[in-house]
Amino acid sequence: MIKELQRLISQSKHGAEELTQQAIDQAIEYQAQGGTAYISLDTQGALAAAKAADLIRESGYIASPIAGLTISIKDLYDVQGQVNSSASKVLSRQDSATQDASAVLKLRNAGAVLFGRTNMSEFAFSGLGLNPHYGTPTYADQFTRIAGGSTSGGAVSVALGHSVAALGSDTGGSLRIPAAFCGLVGFKPSSGRISTDGAFPLSFSYDTVGTITHTVEDNIILDEILSEQKFHKTALQPKQLKIAITDDYVLDDAEPEVLQAYHATLKHLENHGIVFEKVNLSELYQIPEINHAGGLTAAEAWYIHRDLLNDPQKYAQYDQRVAQRISRGQHISAADYLLIQKQRQALIDAVSEKLASFDAWIYPTVAITPPLLEPLQNDDDLFFKTNAIVLRNTTVINFIDGCALSLPCHQAGQLPVGLSIAGLHGQDQHILNISCLIETLINTETH
Repeated sequence: MIKELQRLISQSKHGAEELTQQAIDQAIEYQAQGGTAYISLDTQGALAAAKAADLIRESGYIASPIAGLTISIKDLYDVQGQVNSSASKVLSRQDSATQDASAVLKLRNAGAVLFGRTNMSEFAFSGLGLNPHYGTPTYADQFTRIAGGSTSGGAVSVALGHSVAALGSDTGGSLRIPAAFCGLVGFKPSSGRISTDGAFPLSFSYDTVGTITHTVEDNIILDEILSEQKFHKTALQPKQLKIAITDDYVLDDAEPEVLQAYHATLKHLENHGIVFEKVNLSELYQIPEINHAGGLTAAEAWYIHRDLLNDPQKYAQYDQRVAQRISRGQHISAADYLLIQKQRQALIDAVSEKLASFDAWIYPTVAITPPLLEPLQNDDDLFFKTNAIVLRNTTVINFIDGCALSLPCHQAGQLPVGLSIAGLHGQDQHILNISCLIETLINTETH
């Protein structure tokens, strides 16, 4: 997609400006029809950046493959001159940021056209994307089903073609869930690969920076820019790969549509020569037990929000479902926190030992297809139950400190289903290379 758009804008003196104006017109029309993917649109700033990109291109210089292309920014990143509210009301009146977040600055320096602050779960603390303040972005099944969270608006901005990519974050699945629910590609890199400076935190232990795109190739382009690490393309052959699969935990309570798409994809890949081997990862059942009181995320989120939540007037401005989840963290003692860290490391060691001999581990990104929005809005029990199953599979990778990419594996005309290609910490480039191959194989023929 990125390379095709670059060729397109190179054919016109005002190519970037024309493409940006088209995106703006589409986004405004979308909003007029009730669309809620954006907290705000910086149309003047976007057009100014696009005009600058055209002038620079005319001089013979192209800053990067994304120069002149629109990229949406999740509303938890600092952008100079804009308010970072993290899709909340309680922070919506704070001062504007005085400088760009690290990831935003890298995109700006690469010539990207920053296009809109996108909606999200308040403070990124939900896998469903519901937001009582700014509305809930929807996409699949004629916009009746949730886009997933927390990078909900970012995924919709890409799915609708307003942006070539969405800058998001992933603490428990916030890039991969929306990608799975919107038929896109989302990559959660290893922690520390990309700086989180200037991003409003949810969990210091788990927060990562990444993007949602249409293709694996596009995600690689963004990863090179954001990580400042050159990608080394490897010509992999299917028969070279040994990939782990498991029948436990990540397949528990999976919907029939998800299992059908998943098993059909495995069969298709196997027919092309990829070797799958079952592995027992029963250790994963420890994760809900370790996190039963809220885990590291609730503890760290409470530390971040405690002053606001201890003020009754400020507490009332929160999404009450988010406030309830964060508040669990106040009951986690220092001893509890350290025990969780110890238990987490033991599980990382155990899973890493089992997966060390494999190139990757493959499983369904989410165990269910995108749920309908309406039933979730007023039913707290259903909301929390659905949030738990949606986050279950993706959270594994954050917990074991790994990396994972989700790409679409459903048949045309079916509800979106994501396939996760996961690896251990630091295996990002290998996972991206494998994902390129698997994406190509999936698209070679109907499976």
